Amino acid sequence: MEKKPLISIPRETWESFIGEDIFTDREQSFITSADTADVKFRASAADDTCGREAASMIVRQAARCLELGEENERLAGVIEATRDGMIAVDAEGRVTLLNARAREMTGLKASECLGAPIEKVMPTSRLPRVLETGKAEYHQRQELSKTRTIITTRVPLMEKGRLIGALGVFQDITELEELAEEVTSLKSIRKMLEAIIYSSEEAISVVDENGRGLMINPAYTRLTGLKEEDVLGKPAAVDISEGESIHMKVLREAEPVRGARMRVGPAKKEVLVNVAPVIVDGEVKGSVGVIHDISNLEYLASELEIARSIIRKLEAAYEFTDIIGSSPQMAMAKDQAKVAARTPATILLRGESGTGKELFAHAIHNESSRRFRPFIRVNCAALPEQLLESELFGYEEGAFSGARRGGKKGLFEEADGGSIFLDEIGEMSSSVQAKLLRVLQEREIVRVGGSRPVPVDVRIIAATNAPVEGNIEAGSFRADLFYRLNRMPIFIPSLRERPEDIQPLSDHLIKKLNQEYGRVINGLTKEALAALEEYAWPGNVRELENVISRAMIHLPPAAKNITFEVLHLDREDVPGPVIIPASGGDSLAEIVEEAEKHALYTALRDNNGNKTQTAKQLEISIRSLYYKLEKYGIH
Repeated sequence: MEKKPLISIPRETWESFIGEDIFTDREQSFITSADTADVKFRASAADDTCGREAASMIVRQAARCLELGEENERLAGVIEATRDGMIAVDAEGRVTLLNARAREMTGLKASECLGAPIEKVMPTSRLPRVLETGKAEYHQRQELSKTRTIITTRVPLMEKGRLIGALGVFQDITELEELAEEVTSLKSIRKMLEAIIYSSEEAISVVDENGRGLMINPAYTRLTGLKEEDVLGKPAAVDISEGESIHMKVLREAEPVRGARMRVGPAKKEVLVNVAPVIVDGEVKGSVGVIHDISNLEYLASELEIARSIIRKLEAAYEFTDIIGSSPQMAMAKDQAKVAARTPATILLRGESGTGKELFAHAIHNESSRRFRPFIRVNCAALPEQLLESELFGYEEGAFSGARRGGKKGLFEEADGGSIFLDEIGEMSSSVQAKLLRVLQEREIVRVGGSRPVPVDVRIIAATNAPVEGNIEAGSFRADLFYRLNRMPIFIPSLRERPEDIQPLSDHLIKKLNQEYGRVINGLTKEALAALEEYAWPGNVRELENVISRAMIHLPPAAKNITFEVLHLDREDVPGPVIIPASGGDSLAEIVEEAEKHALYTALRDNNGNKTQTAKQLEISIRSLYYKLEKYGIH
């Protein structure tokens, strides 16, 4: 509703007053607004000089109030929009300000907080302490919640020396702290890597993406003779006496280089270099090189061979995944072996020669709880009786002529905690059988020439390719020993019992022989595979490997598949009459050797690879048979 004046004044008088040149533009704007044109103001403005002065003062004060109100609105907008949280309380501790950022960080609502005691809405606030002490607190770290950390400054609000409240301004530093921790962690990792590099006995050099030296270690200096001032910041080729920089090649191609031979340093020392790129977010940022001194390569090679022989002696080389074959017979044998491996029982592997009994022994050991302990294999038929006994059980000093001073541990002691594989157990002498029985019964051995029992914890895996039951009937093998060895018998099928396994076995052997011979043979032709599947395989897998090996040797260089023609099954591997080719240059000794070789091969075939039966047929000892087989390379 329009306000009607109570006192009517001349319009000319009012316009004369407001038109006087005594007001600023803002004051003019104020006095011409509808809100200021009430009758009292108009009356006083139209009155005498005193009234006019009072009216002018009122105008100026009102205009100033208007300015302050607008400034307060602007300030409130700034406070609301700032990225710092702000909370203010009055002298009684009631919340008077809670800006948007503070609401976001605390999860509080302005409607619930404004006017409420700060202790109620934010129990962890320390503004009450500022009200109590009147002292400011700067840059204080505070856990706002389990997942948020703030840094806050709290100051008292004073007016004319009187405390009227307190203000807290705070920032969320959670991400900053996490970033700081990450940076600290990265610095720690870098220091650790530097320490590893500097303490390494391997010569190491590091370059940046431009191929300039970043770091070398003392071992590098010892090897090349170059110091940090010679390398750091210099091109990567500075240390090379002969050849190109492997660092630069790796930086260009972003691929590691291994086994590069070159000469480095003033002494032109021959080294072997391995260099790998450092790739960050898909970009090459540098490379790391490890340099090996190969001046003592022969010595290292001999040491390596010694280490390999030790490893071959102490560790089993194969697992069940290495046993090729998925036929029902082979699957059953593997399943039985896996079950047996998880028990402490003695195992007897039975099967023809060449079926893979040793492979099974390796796999059983690796599947057992003894996998990280020694695995030792012994061919009982390959050693003379006395030597076998001393090798298995050891001997004391002076036990026999030539005995080592201090005596020697036997293989059972060496295998303590692990497994021992005794192949061809049917060829053991009665005295060795008695000692083996003691190991099984008492879990202890007595060295040759000694009397003190030595406890051993060894899992025995035995194997035979002959029916031991016949030896028991003949009195050459102890029945009580056989029953203890035969706790868990596992029969390994011959190759002729599982022709479906010939193709995967052949593929595996071809891949293996490709690496040995440097060939690239893809496989067998259909005719060759059919011939292999029809063959009787008296020598089993070992014979299959020999046939494929011989075929690959005779295969033309350009050939990619083994054909029937190079298998030679019809000439050597199929039984036939003894034919000794005549040659005018052959001596009688050579003819006799050829006949003996053929007789051995034929007897082995007739007895399906059974060496014990072969020796009996030829009326020679088993050890003589092994000697002759080794002499003529028959396996």
